[in-house]
Formats: sequence, C-alpha cells, structure tokens
Amino acid sequence: MKILVLTNHSYMLWRFRKELISTLLEENEVVISTPFVGHEEDFERMGCRCLETPVDRRGVNPATDLKLLRAYRQLLRAERPDLVLTYSIKPNIYGGLACRMMRVPYCANVQGLGTAFQRPGLARLVTVLYRTALSGARRVFFENSDNAALFFQRHIIPQKKACVLPGAGVSLAEYPLRPYRENGRVRFLFVGRIMREKGVEELFWAAQRLKEVFGAEIGFDMVGFFEDAYREAVEGLVREGVVDFHGFQEDVRPFYEEASCVVLPSYHEGMSNVLLEAASSGRALITSDIPGCREAVCDGENGFLCPPGDAQALYHAMRRFAELPPIRREEMGRAGRVHMEACFDRADVVRRVLAAMQEEGL
Repeated sequence: MKILVLTNHSYMLWRFRKELISTLLEENEVVISTPFVGHEEDFERMGCRCLETPVDRRGVNPATDLKLLRAYRQLLRAERPDLVLTYSIKPNIYGGLACRMMRVPYCANVQGLGTAFQRPGLARLVTVLYRTALSGARRVFFENSDNAALFFQRHIIPQKKACVLPGAGVSLAEYPLRPYRENGRVRFLFVGRIMREKGVEELFWAAQRLKEVFGAEIGFDMVGFFEDAYREAVEGLVREGVVDFHGFQEDVRPFYEEASCVVLPSYHEGMSNVLLEAASSGRALITSDIPGCREAVCDGENGFLCPPGDAQALYHAMRRFAELPPIRREEMGRAGRVHMEACFDRADVVRRVLAAMQEEGL
C-alpha cells in the first residue's frame, strides 16, 4: 500500500512514531506530509518521501484552515494513497474532511485535547468539526481513556471506532534504566514548554519555597522553550539561584540521568512522553492527577500525584520526596521502570496499532 501520514510537526513524529513508520515501511510505501521542522532527512534515509505542508498549529483563522483543507485535497489527488494516518487536531480535522470527501480510507490519532475543549465556545465548534471529520474514519486512536470517553459523551464517534493506547509508549532501549546518584543534592527536573498550561506558575512558587527551606541541598533544572510571557520570571529565578535553565535540548537523556525526580504539574496532556521517558530511565515522578499524567504514576510507589493548579499540594509533594531517605528515592525510580516495562513498551504499542488496522482490513 501507499500510506500517507499527515502531521503538524516532523520533529514530534520522529521522536514518538519512528518505530511505527519503520514497521510500516517493511511492506508499504510511506509518504509524510508535514511542516519541515526537523528530521526530514532521517525519514528520507529510512525510505520515506517527505512533502512540506505548512500547518498553522494554534491559529483559528478560517481562511488559513480552508487553505489547509484545499492543500490536503490536492495532495490526495496527486498521491492517491491507499490509506491516510493523521496526527494532531488540524490534520485530524482537515485531513479527515479531505479523506471523507474523496473516499480515502483513514485513521486518526487524538494526541490530547489541548486547550480546544477548555473554552466552551471553541469546544462546541471543535466538537462539530471533529464529528464531521471523523465520521468516515476507520479507526480513531486515543492516548488515554478519558479523552476517548469525552468523544463518546459528545457523540463525536461511536465506541466501536475507538482504540485506546498507552500514548505512544516509550522506547525501553532508548531510555534505559540509569544509575541513580545524588551526590548529596536532590535535583528536580522540569522538561517541557514553559507555559501556564504546564503548571509552571505553581512550580515556580513551590521551587522558591523549597529553596528557602533546603537551600543548597536541593536544585531545580528546567529544559525547554519558554513563552515570552515567562521570560522575565525565568530569568529572575535564574538570577536568584532558584533554578538552572538549560533551554531546548535535542537529547534530554543526560538531564534525566542527573535528576532525582521529574516534575510535571500540567493542566492537561494526551499522554506525557516526558513522564514515560523519565520513569523508563528510573526516575521518580511528581505530576498532576489528570488524564495523560496519572497513568504513569502508581501513587506512593514510583511518585506522587497532586491536584492540578494547586501550588500548596505541589510544594508538599516535592517536600515529601526531598525528605525521603536516598534509598527510598532510588526505589521509587526503579518501580517506575518496572511500570514502564509492564504497561508502556513502545514495541507493544506498535503491535496494537497494526492489529487494529488489520481488523479493519487495512
């Protein structure tokens, strides 16, 4: 078959789907339509053909989105794929609409709800668009059961179309269990975009309070981009010696290795790959008790859960971890690795995707 993949981010596709793409290439031709933001040459070396397609990931301009719909229809006419796989909201909606119009078999991947369902007016619009776009989908893959349940409640798809996966899983070989070392200092690590929805305001507050209590015995590392709204706050915390900011890093594994615990107080996630990678590396987790985060944590065994948006609860969870004996902190990290091996092996996720597609005759 010729399989066309529609996505809004080539870098993210490479990080979390390259094993699936590699498996598909064994017996199929794979064409990837994406904005070029990294790893196009890696995909081409695997044997894919990459086509640059601009996607406005966050805008809600109807003219821009209509242009994307037209681009997808032109692409379908030119490529004549046997199957289309879509990833993220705009490829799911506008790629799905194009496939439905042109009677091309397609499967969609819902990688989280983002902010689209947080605002009532936008949620109603997205519900209608998703319902229309996915009505012709052969399968819809979800990264957690709560997201799937919302689609059922809103009558976007029937339950028989859904396949719930443990996110993209984690490559156990790429993120092996790493030796645990503290050198007399507990280090908390945040990896992600520094933005309100990731809970950074609560994290900043908790970090400042913990620094006042523990001083040099505790450290905070932050890896990722920050939005302009947080530039002053981040730079101020760095000047005060509260956090060490490392910017975006292509390879986060050295930071997981140096960490004692990874903290993600997010408000919403599809399935947090950061948490899966950190747990696979043998690091404890502190995160929000929300879909897409709670699945990675057996509360009290490999980390702690706390309510989203609750700075006090986050502070107490981090303090509780910092006050544990070092051997207990190490045991929590090892328990996370066991949990990943049992439930989140990416090789198993790839097998489940292929099995679901085969059930549909694809």
